[in-house]
Amino acid sequence: MKPLKIGITGVRGIVGETFTPELAVGFSQAFGTYLDGARVLVCRDSRPSGQMVRSSVMAGLLAAGCEVIDLGICPTPTMQLAISWLAASGGIAITAGHNPSKWNALKFVRGDGLYLNPTQAEELLDIYHQGEFTKASWDQIQTRIETKEAIEHHIETLKRAFDVGAIRARRLTVAVDCCNGACSLFTPRWLEELGCEVLAVNDDPSAQFPHNPEPKPETMAQLRAVVKAGHAAIGFAHDADGERLGIVTETGEPLSEEMTFLLAADTRLKQRSGTVVTNISTSGAIDLLAPSYNASVVRTPVGQAYISEAMVEHRAVIGGEGSGGVALPEVHPTHDSAAAIGLILERLAGSGELISAAVGQLPRLTMIKHNVVVEPNRIYSILQGLRSHIEHEGEAAYDLSDGIKIRWPEGWVHVRASSTESIIRIIVEAEDTTRARNLLDWARDRLKM
Repeated sequence: MKPLKIGITGVRGIVGETFTPELAVGFSQAFGTYLDGARVLVCRDSRPSGQMVRSSVMAGLLAAGCEVIDLGICPTPTMQLAISWLAASGGIAITAGHNPSKWNALKFVRGDGLYLNPTQAEELLDIYHQGEFTKASWDQIQTRIETKEAIEHHIETLKRAFDVGAIRARRLTVAVDCCNGACSLFTPRWLEELGCEVLAVNDDPSAQFPHNPEPKPETMAQLRAVVKAGHAAIGFAHDADGERLGIVTETGEPLSEEMTFLLAADTRLKQRSGTVVTNISTSGAIDLLAPSYNASVVRTPVGQAYISEAMVEHRAVIGGEGSGGVALPEVHPTHDSAAAIGLILERLAGSGELISAAVGQLPRLTMIKHNVVVEPNRIYSILQGLRSHIEHEGEAAYDLSDGIKIRWPEGWVHVRASSTESIIRIIVEAEDTTRARNLLDWARDRLKM
């Protein structure tokens, strides 16, 4: 199986198998055609294939007549913020985010700094598949690629969004694991601006990822040790491109990635009530939390593009997903782990509480996430079989807005195709572990593998 994922999140695959220079050139030329040869920003994370893919992307964009500004290695949210600052019409982030090193991807950003929505992504795919690209003549191709440093602009934007003075006054000790990714050049600087004593590990973007760049409890062993040895107030873990955030408490407890958004939402709603936007896979704990703040919850399909557009539509006070993504509208309605760090440290500075105490006040449910590796050409037939079973049996309420989500009074099951890998994701949640495991067994038994 040689997976290649093409969809609303862009295109991603394993380098040297399905993700090739030819593919990167083609999609970049299609994007340049889509933008009619306008100014485009490019950034990347630190994975080994980054330079190769960058060269391919630059070739495709220049061939389409684009003016290109290279931001180098920097977080994807940094590039998204820089779109308006540098008057660009769009951007390409070269990053596979939370995927292992062998993967890489192109993520396409439009003129307002948000990811392409489904309609726009379909238009780009049509251009790519038709192969009718804009071809700049020899005397119209740009002769140079401009470079810019965008991290400082991102930090200045963050400083305007949070009470920096209050955080500086606390002089918190903060540990951070940058996974040798794009945040290696960013987060230590941001924490120093906040007056923190920084205990940084894996902050060398020229080095290999020390572990999978997905900020989950199983990847946070080193961060836990640093938090405890350094008596840190909190520990933060990044993915490769600065969208997802994991948290370790001052006791060394690694929190589920679901807790990042729940903690951020609780923190924001303490400041002001309003609409919270999340996806249908995120923990129902947010629905238990919201009424205490007279807040409402809007659910979307899985994917940051859906979150961002719903945040704008509903004028949300916060958005995010159970993957560890948090979006704050006063910074940008996109997942930004640095903004989440600012929000959480602002809470600790203002309240004086321990992070373990803040987390201890939040509602908790039992969630189990299970992935099933499936040949790409079988995924949708398997999901259709489950859908037919659910519709025929009529044993529970269900939602088909993204995969299949089945609800019972005591819990729910969500089964969907991953947008980033050739797998079927099964997520179940219930009040206790026994019921959650029973729901997982129920789902696995009904998937015709």
